[in-house]
Amino acid sequence: MAVLAVIGLASARYHYNDRPEPRQVIALSVGPGGTTLSHYAPTASSSVDALSGEFAVCGFLNRQNCVIDGDTILYSGVKIRIADIDAPEITEPKCAAEAALGDRAKHRLVELMNAGHFRIVAAGGRDEDVYGRKLRRIERDGRSVADALVREGLARRWNGARRSWCN
Repeated sequence: MAVLAVIGLASARYHYNDRPEPRQVIALSVGPGGTTLSHYAPTASSSVDALSGEFAVCGFLNRQNCVIDGDTILYSGVKIRIADIDAPEITEPKCAAEAALGDRAKHRLVELMNAGHFRIVAAGGRDEDVYGRKLRRIERDGRSVADALVREGLARRWNGARRSWCN
């Protein structure tokens, strides 16, 4: 089991997009026997079998394996946008219905990520979106975990255009 030590200044206000100043936060991962653990850094051609991790909603001290929103996760500290869906916004929703649906999508994605081993697969096309997030599919047993979100009405297939979640 890895131990995460965080040393630095904690801000009273924190947003998942905030990037700390270089000397504000120092994170050290130490594995059994004192060895430093390597982290997965997905590339455009990468596909890794049998990945796993314990996921929760992202927070100040939880920045390794966590869910940011219904279509974005952090895995080993790398921000990954699930390329084949669009989920409702939670940081700047256009209406209360979008905020509520986005919150449900985020929590459902936590459940899906914790349901067992998965693969992170190159989506084809661009490696990153305009925000620097890696564009990937997350698969379990050959199916995208995003399928469940779409089936449950918590996300839509991404077709390249944003559509309103408000009625």
